Amino acid sequence: MMVHDWFWEVLPYCAMVVVELLDVGMTTLSKEAMSRGMSHFIFVLYSNAFASILLLPSSFFLQRMQRPPLTFRLLCRFFLLALTGITIMQNCVFTGVSYSSPTLASAMGNLIPAFTFILAIIFRLEMVDIRSASSQAKLIGTLVSISGALIVTLYKGPSIKASSPSTHAGHDHSVLLFHKPPSNSLAKDNWVLGGLFLGTASLSASIWITLQAATVKRYPSEITIVAFNCFFGAIQCAIVSLFAERDPKAWILRPDIELISIVYSAVFGSVLTYNVQTWCMQKKGPVFVAMFKPLGIAIAAIMGAMFLGDTLHLGSVIGAVIIAIGFYAVMWGQRKEEKKDDDKRVGGLETSSTQKVPLLPNYFEN
Repeated sequence: MMVHDWFWEVLPYCAMVVVELLDVGMTTLSKEAMSRGMSHFIFVLYSNAFASILLLPSSFFLQRMQRPPLTFRLLCRFFLLALTGITIMQNCVFTGVSYSSPTLASAMGNLIPAFTFILAIIFRLEMVDIRSASSQAKLIGTLVSISGALIVTLYKGPSIKASSPSTHAGHDHSVLLFHKPPSNSLAKDNWVLGGLFLGTASLSASIWITLQAATVKRYPSEITIVAFNCFFGAIQCAIVSLFAERDPKAWILRPDIELISIVYSAVFGSVLTYNVQTWCMQKKGPVFVAMFKPLGIAIAAIMGAMFLGDTLHLGSVIGAVIIAIGFYAVMWGQRKEEKKDDDKRVGGLETSSTQKVPLLPNYFEN
């Protein structure tokens, strides 16, 4: 029994770490596909359309007896979720990545915990008592994690290990999974513009997380919520793509890294990631989900060194350690608050039972 309880206690933490790994993998793959000429508008459209095809049948047929009835107001909420979490957020992310890099995208993603924390307090999804140690730990941990992400972004330091391909007899013997695309002058010139798009995406993601957490409380069917997210997102992205992409060739999907990135994004980025995030929101709340974003910058730096040939610098290691410290502080505060709530519930049950027992003899005496 203790092992079973421990497993369900640890599972949300492990699940969110996997989500961050998959998310960085998606931005890395998409960066490779876009560097070869794929339109990010078409990428978002096709990936969400494919995810809808995978999710809608299971939502309607497997959970039709379990899920609550759908209403027009609920469908409007799903439409708004798709607008913030897919159409605005994903298009801004991939626009920003096309102008910059996956590492900067992960760094800007560290704005999500701060935005989400503020929104959760405004909408009363998170209670903060500045006098309690747990709330102080969460606030300080958030600032420490964001500081670590800024160190990774702004301070490089000496390189620890540079991965450079070696050639022999005119042949490339690189062990990299993907070739590192040549430097793009447009991306360099628009690094700040890419950061603005990524900042907008972080704000939109925070709104989506907060709204999603409130929605799953009223409608506890994760698969249905995610299915309609992707469905409405695909419709909205199709409209955006019709205006943004006038070249008919951009709509043709090539069976290479483009197809691989779309399938990966649909299966792991939409179906798996959104369902896991929604489930974790239901179990732990919106701030818990958002607080895992600082891990993305460390994962992106490591994956960039392993798969894209980026050089790993001392600043990345120092920043990753600081992120881990801040993350641990937030998780400690989260656990303390959960334990306090559990103690209150247990105390309430004990008080209720002690009040009800003396009433029984009096009832039968009368």
